[in-house]
Amino acid sequence: QVQLVESGGGLVQAGGSLRLSCIASGRTFSNYIMGWFRRTPGKEREFVAVINRTGGSTRYADSVKGRFTISRDNAKNTVYLQINSLQPEDTAVYYCAAGISFSSSSIDYDYWGQGTQVTVSS
Repeated sequence: QVQLVESGGGLVQAGGSLRLSCIASGRTFSNYIMGWFRRTPGKEREFVAVINRTGGSTRYADSVKGRFTISRDNAKNTVYLQINSLQPEDTAVYYCAAGISFSSSSIDYDYWGQGTQVTVSS
């Protein structure tokens, strides 16, 4: 089992920035590919970003490219999501997830955090 706990969400004005963190415990963090997803009410969970085990490869949803940066620190068992130039449409609950496939599909992830709310005011 892998336990994931997100933090760093909050209320921010449009154009602002946040850094989300997700700390893992349980099994060896560096064995897992880590992803960030988000969900808004009434919508399916949406892929945001994924990072491979070493941090050397990343992929982003088109809607966040150039504004979001995923990174990881395996020594701290933590994955981050730096969010810049926030827009109201970025308002969502953000989830981190752990899996073994470098994938943008939520079904490929085995472990999920509880989520952290990001709210962007216009």
